[in-house]
Amino acid sequence: MAVNPVEELIKSGATVVDVRTYEEYEEEHYPNAVCIPVNEIMHRAEEIQKENPVVVYCASGARSAYAARILKMLGFGKVINAGGLYDMPNY
Repeated sequence: MAVNPVEELIKSGATVVDVRTYEEYEEEHYPNAVCIPVNEIMHRAEEIQKENPVVVYCASGARSAYAARILKMLGFGKVINAGGLYDMPNY
């Protein structure tokens, strides 16, 4: 069986960031994910440990792709765009 790299990162302690709106997050979200909407990611990136891998997701993968680019630009080394909420492992 193929190993899911996102699942492996989460199991090893990656920070999971939901970049959807607070309303979307409240409706449903991945367990233990922190909500930092994409339009706030640049100003709130210090809330995420740069030393840890980061997994970002949204509804479809578009906002999380943008958030991943921003985090990489800010110096985060390991950032993975997991796509949408329903693409997350074991969800």
